[in-house]
Amino acid sequence: MNAANRSGCPINLTLEVLGDRWSLLVIRDMMFGGRRRFRELLTRSEEGIASNILADRLKRLMDAGLLTRADDPSHKQKAIYSLTEAAIQLVPVFAQMGAWGRRHRPVSDELSIRAQLLEEGGPKLWDRFMDELRAEHLGAPANPGPTVREELQAAYEEVAARAG
Repeated sequence: MNAANRSGCPINLTLEVLGDRWSLLVIRDMMFGGRRRFRELLTRSEEGIASNILADRLKRLMDAGLLTRADDPSHKQKAIYSLTEAAIQLVPVFAQMGAWGRRHRPVSDELSIRAQLLEEGGPKLWDRFMDELRAEHLGAPANPGPTVREELQAAYEEVAARAG
């Protein structure tokens, strides 16, 4: 066991990496929002993360092996962040967290529709979404047709339009 870890418990070890709210939200925004640059993650999050906290979480997530960073070919001083396979495999965890939140917290219709569709779609939809994330972030071959993210976004826009 690594001396920095409190115990070898798998739940504890997961919480040591993902146990703060911002780490999970950064991964969420990359997965479901397609945000891969610092500025996008900073300005387009519902929760309004501070720039110093975002920089810290990106570094922590890279150190933990959940993100990688590459130079942005369009600008020398900018970077593009990618999910690793370990982060992509969190899709079922996010689906379960969303399902729990829908059942037990006062969610809004427009912000919970994605969670509803992920829950209803189950492992088959999660696998499809993980394959799409592998194509986007790891360079795996992409499947044709609308993506899960596009389907979730369309459902969100439909519910938001009815609510607004």
